[in-house]
Amino acid sequence: MTQWVNRSIKENGKPHRLIVALGGNALQESGREMTARNQREVVAKTCEYLADLSFMGYEMAIVHGNGPQIGRILLATEEARNVTPAMPFDVCGAMSQGYIGYHIQQCLEYAVHERGRDIPVACVITQVVVSKGDPAFLNPTKPIGPFYNEEDAKRISDEHGYVMKEDAGRGFRRVVASPIPQRIVEIHAVKRMWDTTIVIAAGGGGIPVVEGEDGKLQGVAAVIDKDFAAELLAESLEADTLVILTEVEKIAVNFNKPDQKDIDHMTAEEAERYIGEGHFAPGSMLPKVMAAVKFVKSNPGKRAIITSLYKAADALEGKTGTVISLN
Repeated sequence: MTQWVNRSIKENGKPHRLIVALGGNALQESGREMTARNQREVVAKTCEYLADLSFMGYEMAIVHGNGPQIGRILLATEEARNVTPAMPFDVCGAMSQGYIGYHIQQCLEYAVHERGRDIPVACVITQVVVSKGDPAFLNPTKPIGPFYNEEDAKRISDEHGYVMKEDAGRGFRRVVASPIPQRIVEIHAVKRMWDTTIVIAAGGGGIPVVEGEDGKLQGVAAVIDKDFAAELLAESLEADTLVILTEVEKIAVNFNKPDQKDIDHMTAEEAERYIGEGHFAPGSMLPKVMAAVKFVKSNPGKRAIITSLYKAADALEGKTGTVISLN
């Protein structure tokens, strides 16, 4: 049996608090069919790494993506529209939050318990307010659902009126609006749970809603980028570190070129210069770097880390990953 050595990670006498944003590889494996069973198997492996962070003494809240999942749910409801009415887009987002959160909370609570810690894990179905006038609604960019070749993408676009775009050289996907998150509706509930519970919140970036003049909320057809939602959650909860997990161990400039350079640390100013030079792909590394920059500029003295799931513990100890700070 593995022997675990518990450590206490403190920041100014209090537990060091993380917001962890999970990338797509934390929920599914490339090349495997995206079924609920396969997802749970991948999530179980992911939660072993998350449980290690908890055992090291970190307190955390978790944000996950939902691009492929919400796309699948939407396709399923539309294919069945001759039998039952298709679900609205925002409802599909809520459904994806529910079943992804269910898998994470079930697997993570077990993994934490296996390490001898009695910490509850709970998923909060989270709404996030966006602006009705956000220009993103006029220029859809957020990929959802599976990848298609060019021929199938054109057919689907013609049949359903979807906007289809090529996604980072991997094929074509449907894209929808990705407005900037303004406010997390359930933030007070999350704050109350934060001291005693590992909270899964703002899943898929949160269910995007707009606020009417009467204060009522209404869902809209969009997907908020989970990295921006994680940044907003980190600010709202006054977290110490924003950890954005992806497929690579470190950020690189000149990615996949002969002169590729991995980066151990960069200031917000350096990151903004790299963004301006076009080093980070939209829909891939760009939102991660932008979210990290926003967090450290809003919270001087704090840091953001971008690394892989498998290196998260090492990155938090300064052994790997890319650290973004104000200076």
